[in-house]
Amino acid sequence: MTDTQNQEQTDVVQVVNPAAGSSVVLVCEHASHYIPDYFQNLGLSDDALTSHAAWDPGAMPVARRLAERLDAALVASCISRLVYDCNRPPEAPDAMPPKSEIFDIPGNLNLSQAQRDARTEAYYLPFRDAVAKTALQVAEPVIVTIHSFTPVYHGKTRAVEIGVLHDSDTRLADAMLQNAADHTKAVVERNAPYGPEHGVTHTLKEHGIAGGHMNVMLEIRNDLIDTTERQTAMADMIAEWISDAYKLTQAKGAVTCVA
Repeated sequence: MTDTQNQEQTDVVQVVNPAAGSSVVLVCEHASHYIPDYFQNLGLSDDALTSHAAWDPGAMPVARRLAERLDAALVASCISRLVYDCNRPPEAPDAMPPKSEIFDIPGNLNLSQAQRDARTEAYYLPFRDAVAKTALQVAEPVIVTIHSFTPVYHGKTRAVEIGVLHDSDTRLADAMLQNAADHTKAVVERNAPYGPEHGVTHTLKEHGIAGGHMNVMLEIRNDLIDTTERQTAMADMIAEWISDAYKLTQAKGAVTCVA
């Protein structure tokens, strides 16, 4: 692992601001569309390789800015979710999806168990371990995952602009939904455009709920974060939103501490 002033990185996972002072642990599972040469682009066209099917456009810049604003550590995958979706457990069929949105993924068809196991070991386990290690460095971590989604999905326009997602632990999500109007004029919805029934809360369950830690998943429509200026503005707003929501949870008796 190569150490820099504010980042630890391998070919698989990077940890930004590892010595952060906040209890917030940011996670960006779909930060990159990079596919190692070994996979020969999984048989995909250039358009597919840079589309939302391969990653979450804008999510990593927003997450990185949030790490600065909240003095939080950020764990991000360096591999396309088409190679391995780090927000899925190994047994999930879409951990290595044979189809994503409108694209068939030829390089993921008819994978053997040995091939799936090799990808799990190479890409998922280092990412999972990095998130777990980072969370252990603070007494009461608050897990916040950052994603983006497309304005149009299978031909249907999505009205929701920011989704506040949760699984069985609703504490932080409830607080964010309660004070959303104080921070944004965007259309904010609970468990939209996805929810637990779509299998998207794996990271929350693995690193938040399992340890009793507050957690939330944020989905941002990617046309709202398609420029550097918009990414910065969105992150600055969300930083204040999270901080204020945390204060609401404290008032209700939570004991977690956010710097």
